[in-house]
Amino acid sequence: MLADTYYIGLMSGTSLDGIDGVLARFDASGKPEVLARSELALPLALRTELLSLNQAGSDELARSALAANTLAKLSANVVQDVLRIAKMQAHQISAIGSHGQTVRHQPGLGYTIQLNAPALLAELTDITVIADFRSRDIAAGGQGAPLVPFFHAGVFQSGSTRVVLNLGGIANITVLQPGHHPVGFDTGPANVLMDGWCMKHTGQFFDRDGAWGATGNVHSRLLSHLIDSEPWFSLPAPKSTGRDLFHEVWLETRLNEIESSGEKISVTDVQATLCALTAETITRAIQTYAPNLTDLLVCGGGARNNQMLNALRTRLNCPVTTTEVVGIGTQDVEALAFAWLAWAHQNRISVTDTGVTGTRGPRILGATWPR
Repeated sequence: MLADTYYIGLMSGTSLDGIDGVLARFDASGKPEVLARSELALPLALRTELLSLNQAGSDELARSALAANTLAKLSANVVQDVLRIAKMQAHQISAIGSHGQTVRHQPGLGYTIQLNAPALLAELTDITVIADFRSRDIAAGGQGAPLVPFFHAGVFQSGSTRVVLNLGGIANITVLQPGHHPVGFDTGPANVLMDGWCMKHTGQFFDRDGAWGATGNVHSRLLSHLIDSEPWFSLPAPKSTGRDLFHEVWLETRLNEIESSGEKISVTDVQATLCALTAETITRAIQTYAPNLTDLLVCGGGARNNQMLNALRTRLNCPVTTTEVVGIGTQDVEALAFAWLAWAHQNRISVTDTGVTGTRGPRILGATWPR
């Protein structure tokens, strides 16, 4: 393995808020150091189209290809920005790790779809691109998600049981115990339902700092119904999910079932309850798989939601902080993970296993589009 190689990671998550990019230096062991970061909000037209492509519709193939091309062009802008900030040139970068945008995730049916145009991204940046990380995992019998636990183990491992929580559109945890392989899986919705409800009732893409939801109260009957009526929550790990399951219709159906008795729930109480849903399902997962937890590190867009962090602190008898306390920004973790996945791919390192996604064994993930 080569020392001091440079990789760029790009991530566009379920929340559809934008593209995060980091440029990092990796030493021979794979330990990263972030040298530059950038983010680019998705244009409203593209965000709307990507949301639409999560459901069946007309002319999906052509629309998906065009959306992927647009995403690649925006990603190339992020690449140029991190190169500029780091004062580096394209030829110095070993590869870009590009996640793409998930629009369908059906591991039970043997597929997952991330819209991406890695050939176009390689052409636009003159840098080798590593992409399509999830499909090999699913082909090997895995869930295809989450893919970051081995990265988390490399950068967040401590001398006791630690859990890393990513609050994106979907919440996922990585359980790190000394002397053990990491365990990781999705726990359920994080921002995806809250963002949709906030957009519908306030016109804002998300509830900044959880301030709007904090004006409501948790509706205990609705909270219980949201959990008890959904069999997915009772499934054992490994498991993963996405917008295919947790979407507006899922929420509206269950809300209507509660309100059909004549009880009306305020929109802010629904938002507060959705926050509690995320905190409660995360807590139950941690209590099952990490009962000896000593601390929780939070990353992702939801790490900025003070209401969410307070809800977790109330439920968990341990310190709840963000990844910033160990030197990695909350918005950088997933993009950095895909830079690391590109590093691992080029160094022929397996980054998934039975205990994480349920694959039949370790697998090297990703495919290469040369510069």
